[in-house]
Amino acid sequence: MAIAQCVIGALVLRHAWRRYSRPVFLAIAMGLVIAGAALVVGMLSDFQRCMIVFKHYLGYWNVEALHIIAFIWCFSSTPALLLYFITRWLIRRVPHNHQPERRKLIVNAGKAVVAAPFMVIAYGSTVGRTDFQVQEIEIPVPNLPADLSRLRIVQLSDIHLGAFLSERELARVIDMTNELRPDIALVLGDLISHGGDPIDVALKQCARIRANRILAVLGNHERYAGAEKYAVMHGASLGINFLRSQAEVMRFGSAELNFGGVDYQAIKDRDRYLQGADTLIRPGAVNVLLSHNPDVFPVAARQGWDLTLSGHTHGGQVTVEILSQTLNMARVYTPYVSGFYQIGRNSCYVTRGIGTIGIPARVGVPPEITSIRLVKGPSA
Repeated sequence: MAIAQCVIGALVLRHAWRRYSRPVFLAIAMGLVIAGAALVVGMLSDFQRCMIVFKHYLGYWNVEALHIIAFIWCFSSTPALLLYFITRWLIRRVPHNHQPERRKLIVNAGKAVVAAPFMVIAYGSTVGRTDFQVQEIEIPVPNLPADLSRLRIVQLSDIHLGAFLSERELARVIDMTNELRPDIALVLGDLISHGGDPIDVALKQCARIRANRILAVLGNHERYAGAEKYAVMHGASLGINFLRSQAEVMRFGSAELNFGGVDYQAIKDRDRYLQGADTLIRPGAVNVLLSHNPDVFPVAARQGWDLTLSGHTHGGQVTVEILSQTLNMARVYTPYVSGFYQIGRNSCYVTRGIGTIGIPARVGVPPEITSIRLVKGPSA
């Protein structure tokens, strides 16, 4: 993206040098320098330490505005620049003696193609970002006791309350969740994005879920924001139990459902994924692991967890289908992007989550409220 912005700046300067007087050219050059500095601030503000410094000197909402503008522009202009060079290359191969009407049509089609990324991101930032959907799924569990087959479990993740998701929008998600009448509600991390985001509001809204029990785990953004202890303490006062390498057993009739929870497992510690989590497994119970990131699933399956529930990926957030292949950034670091996965008789479900990070848009992967029913699978 940085290279793309340099190329765009060079193209603008070349055009200005050929078309305008020297004073106008200098004014345009100065404008590009200012715009470039704003883009740098906006992009760097995605890093927690930079965000803290920028907000201190520039103010919370000024930095958030630069953050939104920078990400929307960079994620739109980079593919647009690539399409610009491709269409220009194709247009140059159209013979000059080609029919003028057809040549004009080809040129206009090229312009439309270049504009497409801006239109797609604009749609994802407005409609796609708040198109909250309920995803009802059935997950097979070997030898599932009949007393657990009537349970309704609701899974929320990656709320990211802040500049890109308002309290009103989160309240709508919670209202939709309550309409499902869940027995158990699970909140799988990333309530906020950065330090200074309203974690109190996020906890208050999650506590409105009308379920018999609300369990939660911490995500990477609670860690980045330094809000882990705060979330656990204030969540407990509101009836939200954060499981930090802990388990909670629930009894339904003669059956036991055991939820184990772990903090975000950093990729750099991949060799130490889920250390000690196997001690949370309860023999004779249906064991469900709550982990913010889903790439722990192979380890969880080896340890014997019947089901792993995760989020973290946002389903890729911006997903493109090309030649029957799903392309998104999440596939770079995990094969478990969204939906249902199995290793043997062990299962994993990855929700697309609610909010956004980085670019405030969703394309091809609408935000998801997951409603889960356990069904009896093949005997173990």
